[in-house]
Amino acid sequence: MATADAAVQNITAVFRPDPSNPLINKFTNTTPESGVCPGHIPQRCKDLGIFSIRTADIIFDSIKPIPANHENPREGFMASVPSEWRALQVVNTKTGDVQTVEMRIAGIGAKSWPAYPPGTEAWGPRWNIWPNAPAPCQSTGYAAGNHLYMLWFWIIPQGVGACGRTALFEVPSMIFDLFEYAYEIKTPNPLTMAVGQYTGSINYSIGPGQDFDFGDVMIPRDNNLTFNVTLDVEHTLNVEIPPGGNKVVLLPQGGWQAWLNQGRKPTRLFRDQTFNISASSRFKMQLECQNVDGNRCGLLEPKSGHGVPLNVSVTLPNGLTDSSGQPVNRRPLLRDGSGTELFQPGFYVDRKPGTLHFDIDREHVEQMLTGGEKTYSGNVTVVWNSEV
Repeated sequence: MATADAAVQNITAVFRPDPSNPLINKFTNTTPESGVCPGHIPQRCKDLGIFSIRTADIIFDSIKPIPANHENPREGFMASVPSEWRALQVVNTKTGDVQTVEMRIAGIGAKSWPAYPPGTEAWGPRWNIWPNAPAPCQSTGYAAGNHLYMLWFWIIPQGVGACGRTALFEVPSMIFDLFEYAYEIKTPNPLTMAVGQYTGSINYSIGPGQDFDFGDVMIPRDNNLTFNVTLDVEHTLNVEIPPGGNKVVLLPQGGWQAWLNQGRKPTRLFRDQTFNISASSRFKMQLECQNVDGNRCGLLEPKSGHGVPLNVSVTLPNGLTDSSGQPVNRRPLLRDGSGTELFQPGFYVDRKPGTLHFDIDREHVEQMLTGGEKTYSGNVTVVWNSEV
C-alpha cells in the first residue's frame, strides 16, 4: 500500500508570569486536547503530566490475517512507541537563542475495527480484556465499543518495550481509523529564556521496526509523524520609582545641621533611593551620563567648572542574582555595564523593593566644601535592559 509523506501535529505552550503564583514558573500547554485525557481520565492525565491527541490523519490497515494463537507478537495485535525521552532544539525566531525541549510518547490507543466475525471478541470477552492493558503497558480502565469495534487506550511507562495481545481466533482483516496518543513534554526554565517565540520540530517514523511499530500486520498509510513545537515566552520587566524619586538630593548623615550649628564638616554625601521591580526575565543594567567621569557619571559645578565623580550602585531584592547566582548588594553601576551584564530571577519577582545608592567619596566631599557657596548637579540615567 502506498504511504503518504507525513502527518503533522502542532504543539504549543506559553509562559506568562502570574503575579498570584510568582513561584510557579512553568509553561502552560495550549495545544487543543482531544481523546481520552479531556474526555475520560482528566485527573489521571493531570497527575501523570500527559496530554492526549486523537486524530484521523493516521490510519492503519492490515496486510494479512492475524492468525489465532500466534507465537510471534509481530504477527498480531501489538504496539511499540518511542516512550523514551528525546531532545529537540527550539530557536527564538528573532534572537536566535537556542533552547532544548524533551518529549516522549506516554500513551497509545486506537479505534480498531476487526472483521466480523469474530470482531472484537477475537481476543476474549470485550469488557474483561480491553479496559486492561497487557504488561508492560498500564491500564487506564477505559474502553468503549461493541462486538464490531473497540476504542482503547493504554499508558506507556518510560522506556518500556512492546505490549500486545494474542488473538484466540483468526482475524481476517482489521483497520485503525482513529489514532490516539499521549505525550509528555519537558520545557526549559522560562526564566532563562529571552522573550519571543521559539520553534522547532521532531520527527517520528511509523511502520514495522520504526518508532511507532504496530507489528508486521498493521501498516500505516502515513509513514511519519512530525511534531512542530512552538513556545511563546512573555516576560515582565517593570521598574517603579516613587513620586519624586527621580530627583536625588545628596545629603550628609543627619542633614546639614551638624555643620551649620557645630562647624563639623561632613565626610560623606549620599542618598539611597528605593524602587519596586517586577522581573521574570534576565536583564542587565548600566548608566548614561550628562557629565562623564571615566567609567562613571559626574556632578559639575557650573561657575568654577569643577567636577566630582558620583558613585552609583544597586541592591536587588531576594530572588534576583548575578550570573554566578550571588545576591546583588551595592553592585557598582558603570557606563560600560561591566559587572552588571546579567541579572537573573530564580523565581518571578513581583513588585519587590530594591535600592539605588548614590554617594561621593570622602576626598571629593572635602573638595566640594572648600571655598564659597557652590551647587553641583548632573543628570544620571539608570538603564534596566531586558535584551541580554
